[in-house]
Amino acid sequence: MVHATQFLRLIALTFLAGILPVKAALAEDAIFAGGCFWCVESDFESLPGVFDARTGYIGGPADKADYKTVSKGGTGHYEAVLIRFDPAKISYASLLHKFWRSVDPTDAGGQFCDRGDSYRTAIFPVSAAQEKTARTSKARAEAALGQRIVTPILKAPAFYPAEDYHQDYYKSSKKVLTRFGLITRKDAYKRYRDACGRDQRIRALWGAEAHSLPSN
Repeated sequence: MVHATQFLRLIALTFLAGILPVKAALAEDAIFAGGCFWCVESDFESLPGVFDARTGYIGGPADKADYKTVSKGGTGHYEAVLIRFDPAKISYASLLHKFWRSVDPTDAGGQFCDRGDSYRTAIFPVSAAQEKTARTSKARAEAALGQRIVTPILKAPAFYPAEDYHQDYYKSSKKVLTRFGLITRKDAYKRYRDACGRDQRIRALWGAEAHSLPSN
């Protein structure tokens, strides 16, 4: 007979497995906030060694978070992405290297056209080893950039997955009504990203090291 505590634990583990399926026994997680979580998910999900990524919210004191509440401001949450990766194929240090070069870490007020607390950058290590690696990486990125980096490294609190329609938004073929008419979410994402100036700013800041979409 399964004890009640064990049963609840099994439920919790099953739920977490549903958020990010475990595809390797030694899989690790990384949590980054880099402005619009659609963009961060897109930037990292296709990297070799990354199994999956999930958009969500992290950092606020409330015991739950959703897009409507967080986007209004005042909750303290960041839009973030939980990345599950195989450290045998891509290291946490490599993910950090790409993270710095996919954002503007000198901007404390948001990212690109998205302003406000929920669009700030941050790194949320999930272990002491990750925190040490993140601090070393930040110092190196600051030296490489030649500017002060304001992105904080914060202890990881609870991560709340975003609504289903936010997951894989950047490659969804579902239609959405925009000012350009009824188009796929994939096309809407591309138009948004270009209009927001994300890749233009990253390339201006990081030059050849920029981790951004190719120029059209």
